Amino acid sequence: MQYHQLKRKTKRIRSVQVGRGGKRGKTSGRGHKGQKARAGTRIRPEFRDVIKSIPKLRGRGVNYNKPTKASAKTVALGDLSDLFKKGDKITPNVLFEKGLVRKVGGKLPKVKIVSSGEIKIPLIFRNCLFSETARKAVTEAGGEIK
Repeated sequence: MQYHQLKRKTKRIRSVQVGRGGKRGKTSGRGHKGQKARAGTRIRPEFRDVIKSIPKLRGRGVNYNKPTKASAKTVALGDLSDLFKKGDKITPNVLFEKGLVRKVGGKLPKVKIVSSGEIKIPLIFRNCLFSETARKAVTEAGGEIK
């Protein structure tokens, strides 16, 4: 007979623990008292406390949560007359390449041409918004707006 072949005379009796979280005892593996020890709760995120501390404005009109309308980026007519030649086509992409407009959120914004400065050469505009005085100045100079 070898050591691993020996058998017990009596069965091994294990006491079953009752209550207080089953087989883990006392803190049931939670290690803490209070909020950290309770079931189904989480510690409140810090940024939520910051949000709660900011004063709120009453009323739907003031505090209504809807996306803000992106405003068009303005470009002056005087800047265009310096950078472009007679008959050039001007689009938001061209203005981006020349460095007059930046991308917003990875996308090209709407471009509005404003009449600060003078334009004397005819230019062709596409996909641009215009102020009334800028529209008059472009058409007087012989340019096109499409």
